[in-house]
Amino acid sequence: MQSFRLKQLGSLDYLQTVKEQIPEPATNEVLVKIRACSLNYRDLSMLYGTGTLTPKNGLIPLSDGAGEVVKLGASVSRFKVNDRVAGTFFPHWQAGRLTADTGRGAYGLAQDGWLTEYKVVNQEALVKLPDSLSFAEGSTLPCAAVTAWNSLTQSRPLQPGETVLIQGTGGVSLFALQFAKTMGLQVISLTSTAEKASLLNDLGADHIVNYKENPEWHRQIREITGGEGVERIVEVGGPGTFENSLKSVRLGGEIALIGFASQSQSPIDFMQLFKAGATIRPLSVGSREDFENMNRALSFKPIKPVISQTFDFDDSVSAWKYLEQKNHVGKVVILLG
Repeated sequence: MQSFRLKQLGSLDYLQTVKEQIPEPATNEVLVKIRACSLNYRDLSMLYGTGTLTPKNGLIPLSDGAGEVVKLGASVSRFKVNDRVAGTFFPHWQAGRLTADTGRGAYGLAQDGWLTEYKVVNQEALVKLPDSLSFAEGSTLPCAAVTAWNSLTQSRPLQPGETVLIQGTGGVSLFALQFAKTMGLQVISLTSTAEKASLLNDLGADHIVNYKENPEWHRQIREITGGEGVERIVEVGGPGTFENSLKSVRLGGEIALIGFASQSQSPIDFMQLFKAGATIRPLSVGSREDFENMNRALSFKPIKPVISQTFDFDDSVSAWKYLEQKNHVGKVVILLG
């Protein structure tokens, strides 16, 4: 089989193909023929050392992939051959809260990821794909979709008619918008171009604010909400957007901290943080139970993941470069045979 391995950090020049033996599943493991993988901003941040964690050298990258079960190890009971599956983001986190133990062994960070033609996976680290989704669409779920789902449903599930502010048009943001509309929520979306605004409108955003034209966009958020602010913010910008978010959230609301795509050196104003009266909740994707709960919702009310562009497996480096340009909307997917 062919795999991509990141021989060294710092440059895509080190992402190289290698020929390897197809692995054999051990007890409680299945062999998955990978049919699609998707990229996340996390993958770029680890490559260039701008994230919070540094991966080992020489690993197969990517945390997200989908495929079909082609071989079973002894004692496998959760799956059968030909089942369509996706991997969970944290292979040891089945349910409950995230701990150092359940968060260990992340793909592309501490162990080989999904950018390969075949992968052996413990049966406990897989979920079945919803019938409504293709392999390409299913590969977008493990990180972005589960994160978006938990940003809206955890701590306090939002109620129909409440308002959520969602930043941008990346994978998490578009999933959050689509989930929010199936839940009956009011959505304010932030974006930077008329083209992206058109997509957000098509997906059901109730209000759209251009943050390039309105750098102090919290003023528009307060105006839209009658001065009250929003119940929930899906915060993907991080340092570059957090100050505006603090000024946009309703008293007693919540900011779900997802990412750090917008860089800034601005320090956090403690008094503004205190005055906001909001819960600040860092979010680390979710467990297998969260993934399965989300998939049940998708089976009841299907949505279609937004895929910006697909690339062939042999052209995987181009997929990374495309993501790096930040011109995509939704997800970037790599297709295998």
